[in-house]
Amino acid sequence: MYSVFKKLAKRLLPKKLLYKHETFLRSVFAFHYRGKIYQCNTCNHSLKSFVELDDHDLLCPFCGSRARTRRLYSILKENALIKGDILHFSPSRSLYRILNADKNITYHSTDFEDEFIAQFQYDITNIPCDDDSFDLIICYHILEHIIEDTEAMKELYRVLKPGGLCLIQTPFKEGNDIYEDYSIISEEERLKAFGQEDHVRVYSVHGLKERLEKAGFTIEIQSFSEEKNNREGFLSETVLEARK
Repeated sequence: MYSVFKKLAKRLLPKKLLYKHETFLRSVFAFHYRGKIYQCNTCNHSLKSFVELDDHDLLCPFCGSRARTRRLYSILKENALIKGDILHFSPSRSLYRILNADKNITYHSTDFEDEFIAQFQYDITNIPCDDDSFDLIICYHILEHIIEDTEAMKELYRVLKPGGLCLIQTPFKEGNDIYEDYSIISEEERLKAFGQEDHVRVYSVHGLKERLEKAGFTIEIQSFSEEKNNREGFLSETVLEARK
């Protein structure tokens, strides 16, 4: 039902108008999801259930947050990371609305392909910011799209302040290696090889950690297990904390 509603809205409304009225449109769709069993920590709406997507992710019908977005917001709040200068790549709209409205931080949102709401279009392999600019960088589901990922990692390290933190997440495979093959260029081949049409590799946790360490980062791996009947709709996932 959600996918049908989303396709219909995209077909009937221009992109800018859809973004402008997204909160209202979602509230109309989400009316019958109201309840007291679950609660989205991003928009604070109480729910009788989340929307289960085709990939088995759990989406909040009110704000559109996925499980990883809610987990990320939980990490940010519980560790008091929402402060100072923040660089956020391709932000989810639910988290963008929160951080962009926070007058206590300097928030830089960026999306190179102009597919997300963002203030800038930074090339992650050549970020137009000074050295040591940011206290926090959020780089979720970005590096698997970047052919020159080692250059991107060097840039993330360069613009991060000493003592700063970069939160990094990608899809992961089992094992220790990284699967990448730059001869695979068609969308159909990339979908088959990497799981998505615009991905160029699949990292393992160990492989990504090792590559980030070569760029200069100190890495701590955070693994979260799915809790039974958790109210926030969290799922199992891994986040890499990269420090300078």
